[in-house]
Amino acid sequence: MIIKTCGLRSPENISEIAALPVDWLGFIFYEKSPRYVGTQAKLLPFLRANEALLAGKKRVGVFVNAEFDNVLDAVHHYELDYVQLHGGESAVYCVTLQELLRGRTRPKVVQLMRAFRVSRSFDFAITKDFAPYCAYFLFDTQIAVAPAQDEPYGGTGHQFDWSMLNHYTDPTPFILSGGIGPQDVAAVLAFQHPAFAGIDVNSKFELEPGLKHVADLREFIESVKLKN
Repeated sequence: MIIKTCGLRSPENISEIAALPVDWLGFIFYEKSPRYVGTQAKLLPFLRANEALLAGKKRVGVFVNAEFDNVLDAVHHYELDYVQLHGGESAVYCVTLQELLRGRTRPKVVQLMRAFRVSRSFDFAITKDFAPYCAYFLFDTQIAVAPAQDEPYGGTGHQFDWSMLNHYTDPTPFILSGGIGPQDVAAVLAFQHPAFAGIDVNSKFELEPGLKHVADLREFIESVKLKN
């Protein structure tokens, strides 16, 4: 089972988390997020100086309706392995970005992961349009917001009803996200779906936005990995 820890931005915190059996490290490049990575000067020197520590960990960049050049620059500078699209990006956007990445990052292959926010009315059939271009999907929680509020793109701490994933019947593997916390070890281990590939954890393990509680995260990951 893949375990992705998202919303990282503190070098000291990343050092501690990289020592855990976590598989993917998630960095948010959406400026309105409280977990936004910030300027390159803050995080890049740390990442470049600690390649041995981070070896074997896949780097995921999270973007929301971003300009192509911004995505390509982040992929290059942060040496991203996956681009997670967490906004309203279309299938046309995905195929265009995929072509741009292939031209810019060879011989390295940078793959796409399209996130979908699930509500009671979510139609899983829309994922079919994205399947040819995405290595993974990620299913997060859709929450209702007032008209004057900005759409929250992840990190809300809310879970959706996982049984809704019974309506997802396509083979593209998916990452389960949305409000997974320390208390969910048994639920994660009990969850079954033929396309289930892993989980994404974020806000439920935080001391504050972008700063993870390492002891809680260690206990959770070790429990899931040991029993999986």
